Amino acid sequence: MLKSKTFVKKTRSGGVMKVVREHYLRDDIWCGSEVCSECKQESTVLQRDACMESNLCSYPHYLLPDTNVVLHQIDVLEDPVIRNVIILQTVLQEVRHRSAPVYKRLKDIIHEKEKHFYTFTNEHHRETFIEREPGESANDRNDRAIRVAAKWYSQHLKASDSDRLKVVLLTNDRGNKEKAEEKALLVYKFEEYIKSLIANTELVDHLALSNDDKNEISSSKVLFPEHLPLSRIQTGIKSGSFLQGTFRASRDNYLEASVFVQGEEEDSTEVLIQGLQNLNRAVHQDVVAVQLLPRNEWVAPSSVVLQDEGKAKDDNAEEEEEEKALRVSAAEAARKPTGKVMGIIKRNWRPFCGMLNLSQIKESTRHLFTPADRRVPRIRIETRQAASLAAQRIMVAIDGWPKHSRYPNGHFVRSLGSAGDKDTEQEVLLLEHDVPHQAFSQAVLSFLPKMPWAITPEDMAKRQDLRHLTVCSVDPPGCTDIDDALHCRELDNGNLEVGVHIADVSHFIRPGNALDKEAASRGTTVYLCGKRIDMVPELLSSNLCSLRSNVERLAFSCIWEMNHEAEILKTRFTKSVINSKASLTYAEAQMRIDDTSKNDDITKSLRGLNKLAKILKRQRIEKGALTLSSLEVRFHMDSETHDPIDLQTKELMETNSMVEEFMLLANISVAQKTFDEFSECALLRKHPAPPPSNYDILLKAGKSKHVEIHTDSAKALADSLDVATVDGFPYFNTLLRILATRCMMQAVYFCSGMDNDFHHYGLASPIYTHFTSPIRRYADIIVHRLLAVAIGADSTYPDLMDKHKQSALCNNLNYRHKMSQYAQRASVAFHTQLFFKSRGILNEDGFVLFVRKNAIIVLIPKFGLEGTVFFDSKDKAKANPNLVFDEEGPTLAVEQHTFHIFDKVKVTISLDDSNIQHQKIRMALIDPVIPGVSVPAPDVEPQAKKPKLDR
Repeated sequence: MLKSKTFVKKTRSGGVMKVVREHYLRDDIWCGSEVCSECKQESTVLQRDACMESNLCSYPHYLLPDTNVVLHQIDVLEDPVIRNVIILQTVLQEVRHRSAPVYKRLKDIIHEKEKHFYTFTNEHHRETFIEREPGESANDRNDRAIRVAAKWYSQHLKASDSDRLKVVLLTNDRGNKEKAEEKALLVYKFEEYIKSLIANTELVDHLALSNDDKNEISSSKVLFPEHLPLSRIQTGIKSGSFLQGTFRASRDNYLEASVFVQGEEEDSTEVLIQGLQNLNRAVHQDVVAVQLLPRNEWVAPSSVVLQDEGKAKDDNAEEEEEEKALRVSAAEAARKPTGKVMGIIKRNWRPFCGMLNLSQIKESTRHLFTPADRRVPRIRIETRQAASLAAQRIMVAIDGWPKHSRYPNGHFVRSLGSAGDKDTEQEVLLLEHDVPHQAFSQAVLSFLPKMPWAITPEDMAKRQDLRHLTVCSVDPPGCTDIDDALHCRELDNGNLEVGVHIADVSHFIRPGNALDKEAASRGTTVYLCGKRIDMVPELLSSNLCSLRSNVERLAFSCIWEMNHEAEILKTRFTKSVINSKASLTYAEAQMRIDDTSKNDDITKSLRGLNKLAKILKRQRIEKGALTLSSLEVRFHMDSETHDPIDLQTKELMETNSMVEEFMLLANISVAQKTFDEFSECALLRKHPAPPPSNYDILLKAGKSKHVEIHTDSAKALADSLDVATVDGFPYFNTLLRILATRCMMQAVYFCSGMDNDFHHYGLASPIYTHFTSPIRRYADIIVHRLLAVAIGADSTYPDLMDKHKQSALCNNLNYRHKMSQYAQRASVAFHTQLFFKSRGILNEDGFVLFVRKNAIIVLIPKFGLEGTVFFDSKDKAKANPNLVFDEEGPTLAVEQHTFHIFDKVKVTISLDDSNIQHQKIRMALIDPVIPGVSVPAPDVEPQAKKPKLDR
């Protein structure tokens, strides 16, 4: 049966085009039930004995939820108890349109066989399809379609001689429920049904609050201004009276935030928001509309630290006092554009990790949840499991934030484990940084090569055979995902041939399949302390793609012919087959180079590479490339407990630099080749020059030691850093380079057709990309595909040549890369806390890296650790009269002593675990001695255990 709609529309050129939309209806679509004798179905999903013990439904029954139930109660639907559910096509399409994350979760549930969720295509069934009536809204039409499908199911199952089996429509819409009852349908409110389930009372905690519940919890007093409707917001943005931006809450002050308003090119601005009323229920990362306050009401960012802690603040008395403190401190400094939130354009809520604060009221089921992320407000939830959840890390979702409520309302999602437990904290870390870490699905794994795998004659015919070359890899110890290998040999004409051979991951991951989509979503491999979250399954990352020694592997090779002065004479790219002759660590490669008694082919190759790398590095630095510094730490783990027993900063060798130089050269060569071939859709990487204001702290640091720093260009900065020395202070140059690193902008991926600025500031290169790590970076896979098309080794596909899709991909890759870096830092911070937990108190030398109004930030080079020494008065809202801060220096005078940047100090280091959720390293000053501030040095320092195993 065919339904069709015909209409005409005007084209851009002014013509008229007739459009016919055809909608096919069938009568052979299965119902999916085991009890059905009418449908001739090959397989069934819905069980015959669909029993869930309920006070409302004592008979077998299937559940049929409407769209709003799926959207808001997905946490309950995911529970193993909920089975035999009919998901209508109408509902599935509406969920897909309204929430991509919920749609993905629903699809995952449908694919779980043991859940028995069945998708019924009611929109193509002759008896359940309905036309939209004149004057009927799309929402009302969909609600009617759901009721029609529920009615059809009830009658269809009854016709199959199954009088006992019922279909229960679940809705939270009062109007929908009343209309269903008029049609004699079996219908319940979702909360009503869940509360009726016997022996599953914990499911009630997962319920998202309905509007009735939200109003019940809220007080009658209006605490916040009403949010404007979207239509008024859009009109205000068009007229210029409102600005649209991303809300970014402060970590240090819960009464302060900023809204980042994206403008043209350099024209982006930040609007400061202060005070509870002006914040107006916005949550970190929401997209909001703000209105600028009159200029005479603009304020400056506050230097006061305020955390929303302790008991629930249901009246505003305490907050009014804190807001006064903000205003007093703001008058001292330069003012910034200040505004207030008028409405929410898009909520970016997600489930939040954190801990429960038990209510002081006995028998109360309402408690406050404190998120691990200090930028997120506390959330009020209702739970009957509070006693058992008190010491747990849990996840909570926000349901809404009424104007009468001091806190948003939410519901309990799940428990993650005991607070402080290493596995639990690692799970929190991954969830909070949005790192995809679930096991690879069967759909993804189905695209892996079947084992045993071997290179076929067809593969060999399309590739250059380089198995005879003396290729070797040089990596950190314990590395199993070996992306790159190198070779260097002398040619008959006296020149040198140098090759960089990169794992050919794109051979195994083909465009558009489930494996490719998963890798694109993950974007990067995430390296935590003692754990790796792979971007691709382990069969590829540690086996078939890894360029291990003495096995044949597929590679993508970049090969140069060079003279002995490292000048490139020829460049060629080829798909190849290699057989690495050695997998070396940096230390092993260095020992071979330094050992004059060794003269084998591998060592000769390494020496040739090292010699050329030194010339390449010198040439780069002469062009203005920066050599910056950052302290990276390596933990030594106990082989049994996997706890850190020692930590030290990583030492860099010549071989680190050797590998880096050839990776940089390969990336630059490939960038130029792909851009020459595909000027509109090459995936490149740029590093913007920092704005001059970023260098203020660096210039002040140099000035404090009478050293002149020039920042007009990267070369000027590099030259300044090279000659920046202070007599009797050998560590000064390293500190200066660490500080210069903090001034830099973040490097980002971009599509060449969407940007004109290609320059990489840090490398002083006019063009750059990532080609050399496709096992751990998805950007490199795209670059491999572009290069393969450029040299005729592979075919193209539409998305590869679409600059808009490439640009959207780059946005995701930049986000994943940034979150990966944050997750890695958080992992180092957590393991540092574990290390100091077993150490008690240590005394260490350090240097002042930054000077603040009420504190100094100290760097401990031995551990690569930064910490803050506070000089606060007990009342944080009042300034300490014994502190004098000079912003010009910057200097901080405390009692009789004045602190400058890079001053040497001695501090005690210990772990402050008084707040189990926000443990931190505490530093206290020993030297210089300041009365009332310094602490006496402990008599005994605990001795470090010998490391058993370096992981």
